[in-house]
Amino acid sequence: MTNMGENIGAPIKKANPISFSSLLNKIETQDTVRTQLKAKVEGVCQVKGCWMNLVPTAGATADESIFVKFKDYAFFMPLDLAGQNVIVDGIAYKEVTSVDELRHYAEDEGKSAEEIAKITEPVEELKFMADGVIILK
Repeated sequence: MTNMGENIGAPIKKANPISFSSLLNKIETQDTVRTQLKAKVEGVCQVKGCWMNLVPTAGATADESIFVKFKDYAFFMPLDLAGQNVIVDGIAYKEVTSVDELRHYAEDEGKSAEEIAKITEPVEELKFMADGVIILK
């Protein structure tokens, strides 16, 4: 435990997160950005917590989200984490996600067959490979 909240994965000794908008600006000019990000959990894999979607802590819009996986599949998030704020430490990058992978994640999230069937195009997404996460109090 840190004094900020529960640390999962690699220890985050000093938190100095950037804002969502700062990350979006940086990722426009760099392929990868090593950083810490403070954001709100929008959703978590309901199978075992192996990924989460993050949105800005205030004023989220649909196109402002980041898909987070955990380095080496070494740790997982609580399934009831949606709505809480976190700090993630790791690497942000853009990647094209295939239709099959998008449908798999929609299934993990518990979406309906109709919602899953509507996924027909790959999507370039902002992603984050987290070394560690702090669940803020």
